Parts: sequence; C-alpha cells; structure tokens
Amino acid sequence: MPLPAAPLPRTSARATPLPAADNRVVATTRALAVGSLAALIVLGLAWEMWLAPLRPGGSLLALKVLPLVLPLAGLLKKRMYTYRWVSLLVWIYFTEGVVRAWSDTQPMGRVLAGIEIVLCLLLFVACAWHVRTRLARADALRAAESEAG
Repeated sequence: MPLPAAPLPRTSARATPLPAADNRVVATTRALAVGSLAALIVLGLAWEMWLAPLRPGGSLLALKVLPLVLPLAGLLKKRMYTYRWVSLLVWIYFTEGVVRAWSDTQPMGRVLAGIEIVLCLLLFVACAWHVRTRLARADALRAAESEAG
C-alpha cells in the first residue's frame, strides 16, 4: 500500500513571479474590481442624497453603501477571500438595481438603476476573472513543483 503523498509546501504568490500575461490580467481585473466598487459606493451615495432620493433632502437609504466600503481594503490588499465574497455580495445590489429600474417612477432613478446594474456586472466579472486567473496560476505552480520534485 503506497504512502500518501506529502502535502506541497505553500508558496506565496509574491515569492514566485507570475508570467507577464497573468500579471496584466490580475492587475487589470484588480483595477476593474476596485474601480467598479468605488463607483458603486459613489453612485449609491449620490443617488440617495442628491440625484434621485426617495425623500427630498436625502434618505437613510444612503446607508446601503456601508457594506460596500468593507471589502475595499481587502481588494486593495489582493486578498483572494475578499474577491470571492464580493462576487456574491454584489448580487444584492444588482437585484436592487433591477427592481428600481423596473419600478422607479422618476426617469433619473431608472437611469441610475441601469448604471448600478452595469457596475454590478462589471464588478462580478472582474472578481470572478481575478479569482480564476489566480487559481489557475496557483494550480500551474503546484503542477510544476510536483513535476520538479
């Protein structure tokens, strides 16, 4: 009966440089994710405070952006876990955008809801692509290490 293989040593993403193409994809998806998240935060605040608030003078619905502020540091620090859970969190805001695009009586509210939908889709795609690229690179590194070892 063969012995189980020893676990591979964990390698840091910073210890092994990525190929240039992977570096570009990771940098691009990171920029898209951070940019679209920041844009969602700004849009949510502007929408509920000045552009098309539910009540004149703004509403407490502006607090909906608080959950979006939390992952900003994790995205900037390239934490894989943050990219994963943001790709799930964003669907709440996507759903809000769809509902408000369908039901809002103000034309400006419908336009803002459409922008929110686009930003949510962009954020989701950026996060999913980022995670996929980094996981594929990690798998390639493990395969290379097992072949060399």
